[in-house]
Amino acid sequence: MSELRFDDVTVRYGTGRRATTAVDGVSLVVPPGEIVGLVGESGSGKSTLARAAVGLVPVHGGRVLLDGEPVAGRRRAAGPSPVQLVFQDPASSLDPRMTVGESVAEAVPRERGTSRRSAAVRAEVERLLTLVHLDPDRAGARPGQLSGGQRQRVAIARALAARPRVVVADEITSALDVSIQGAVLNLVRELQRDLGLSILFISHDLAVVRYVAGQVAVLHRGRVVEQGETAQVLGDPRHDYTRSLLAAVPRPPAGSLTTSTIDSTRTTRRTT
Repeated sequence: MSELRFDDVTVRYGTGRRATTAVDGVSLVVPPGEIVGLVGESGSGKSTLARAAVGLVPVHGGRVLLDGEPVAGRRRAAGPSPVQLVFQDPASSLDPRMTVGESVAEAVPRERGTSRRSAAVRAEVERLLTLVHLDPDRAGARPGQLSGGQRQRVAIARALAARPRVVVADEITSALDVSIQGAVLNLVRELQRDLGLSILFISHDLAVVRYVAGQVAVLHRGRVVEQGETAQVLGDPRHDYTRSLLAAVPRPPAGSLTTSTIDSTRTTRRTT
C-alpha cells in the first residue's frame, strides 16, 4: 500500500499573459489502501490534476509524491510508472488495431528478451482479465467488438498489468449506461479491497463518489475548497460551492444510479 500526495501543486497552460492556471496550489492526500473521491464541475481542474499525477502535464509549482518521494523519481528507467491512469474513454488508451490480449500484454513488466507472446505473459493476461471479470477467451477480440463496459474493464486490466501502487480513475463511469456504471463501481471497490490499492477516483457525479469513496475533496476553479470524510462533506457541507453542487443534483428518476441499483449489478458483472 502506498500514499499519493499532492503538495501545493500548481499546473498552468500557456505562457505570458495568455497563461491559464488550471490547478492552483492543490494539497491532497490519498492514504494507503483507500479510495479518495475528487469532485467538481467540468473545467474545475480534475483531469489536469489526474494527468499531473502520472506526468502527462508538467507541474509548475509544488510536488506530486509517492510515499514521500517525487513520483518521477520512483519510475524505473525501463519500467512503467507506479501511478497508473485509467481514462474516461478507453478508446483513448486502447489501440483499435490490437487485440485485448495484446493491449494488456504490452503493459506487463517482463524480463529483457521475453516476448509478449510468452507463456508467462499469456498466463498473466488471463489472470488480469479474470480479475476484472472478463472471460479470458475475449483476449483475441478487438476493442470495437466489445461493449463500453467491457472496454473499460480492459483499460483497468491494462493499468493493473503495470503493477501500480496507485491508480487514478478519471471519470471512468461517466460514458457508461447506469446499470453498467454500477458493475464497474463494484469492481473498483473489489479491487481496492482485494489488492490494497490506493485510488484517486475522479467524478462529477456525487452519487458515484458517495458510493465508492471514504474521503472526498471538492475542487472549484482549480482549488480544493473542502475535503474530509465523504459522509461528513456531502452530508453537512461547509462551503457554499459544495452546497451548490448538492443542490444541483436532481432527484433520481426511475432507473438512475442509486445504491440499490449498484448492488443489483453484482450478479451481472461478467456480462457488461
